[in-house]
Amino acid sequence: MAAWRGVESQSQIATWRLVDSSAEHEALEDMLESSKPPLPEGCEGLHYLLFTPFRYTSPYASQFRRPNEAGIWYGAASVETVCAELAYWRHRFVLDSVGLAKDDSELLTLHTLLQTRINGRSMNLTDPPWVASRAQWTHGADYSGTQAVAAQARVHGVEWIRYESVRCPGTHCAAVLSPRALRTEPPHNMQDWVCRATRARVIVTHMESGSAYSWDF
Repeated sequence: MAAWRGVESQSQIATWRLVDSSAEHEALEDMLESSKPPLPEGCEGLHYLLFTPFRYTSPYASQFRRPNEAGIWYGAASVETVCAELAYWRHRFVLDSVGLAKDDSELLTLHTLLQTRINGRSMNLTDPPWVASRAQWTHGADYSGTQAVAAQARVHGVEWIRYESVRCPGTHCAAVLSPRALRTEPPHNMQDWVCRATRARVIVTHMESGSAYSWDF
């Protein structure tokens, strides 16, 4: 599967604010790198945009991951699907942030979209027999079913799961459980997008072409 992924582009900007030269920035990045968890098995040689999700655990669950379980790399088959997923979670962030949710404040973030290819042992929740439980896999808030599937998939050596997007129905996403599934090609087709999110609307705009997707909530 050829997959797109969106990552927030604030980290490099944040660290450059703390230094006065490229040499200082490189030294700061080396210091930060030494404080991070070691890379899990299978991440050796991967680009950092591919291995980073596997490096960390989180007390917060995601669609295919229970709290504190191993990290997952999420991607989507199209740019529109990535933007739809991004818009939903930016909107959720606005609503969950008291300072932003109390008025029409705008949350402005910069994101990099990239493309790579996923290979390896997989399962497809949009094919029989799994598609019979589509309502469970596409539930917008209850992820217990997808989390259980991913946990069992790991046990049986499945490296990635293809599934239907909850935020952009009819399109496909991928939950990559093993970094080995991302070894086919490095990230490419890098694109810069700006996301503007308020309580009522989210607009995601391509910085070079000006093309945009928007959602009203």
